[in-house]
Amino acid sequence: MTEETPGFDKHGEHDAHDEHEVNDPSEANSAGTEADGAASDDTTGTDVPADKAGAPAPAGDAAKVTALTAQLDQARTALTERTGDLQRVQAEYQNYRRRVDRDRITVKEIATASLLTELLPVLDDIGRAREHGELVGGFKSVAESLETSVAKMGLQQFGKEGEPFDPTIHEALMHSYAPDVTETTCVAVLQPGYRIGERTIRPARVAVAEPQPGAAGGKDEAASDEESGGPDEG
Repeated sequence: MTEETPGFDKHGEHDAHDEHEVNDPSEANSAGTEADGAASDDTTGTDVPADKAGAPAPAGDAAKVTALTAQLDQARTALTERTGDLQRVQAEYQNYRRRVDRDRITVKEIATASLLTELLPVLDDIGRAREHGELVGGFKSVAESLETSVAKMGLQQFGKEGEPFDPTIHEALMHSYAPDVTETTCVAVLQPGYRIGERTIRPARVAVAEPQPGAAGGKDEAASDEESGGPDEG
């Protein structure tokens, strides 16, 4: 028969173990405080302090901004220079095109004038044949076709009887005096002149007449005698 020890049973060992696991409230509070402190220490390295939130950029960032601003100014300066160069090249090209066009027109006019100059004797023969009534039949058709073609090329004939003499477009081959003219006048066209536009390729060869010497003085003396009642009687 087994004797049971007072105050101790089969559950005694378990009770003692439970009593050992139950911590003192003060110890629990102390452990919680230490845990909170540890957690606070763990998060301290990741949080940004409040006094640094509005702080200015570091000196390194300011240097980068200054360098970028300088590069931007250099790019703007280079762009302005290249734009000016492009404008100058474009202006030079436009002037070159105008010179080329002007030279092309001049060369064309010179070539046309050279060709038509070689045809002037033929045109003179046609003119003389027309004056003598010999421009008939097939020769007339050919002559008129030639005159039409040279006219399309810009050839113009000038020189008429009775027009004032102009030494820039007329060549005087004969000279005389006439009482019925008041200035040097073309009284006969020996050879017509020809021009292309403003370019004269041959002056008109003419005979000119000038006023009779003393004719104007004689008229003035006659008019003076009539106003004074006639010549004085001796």
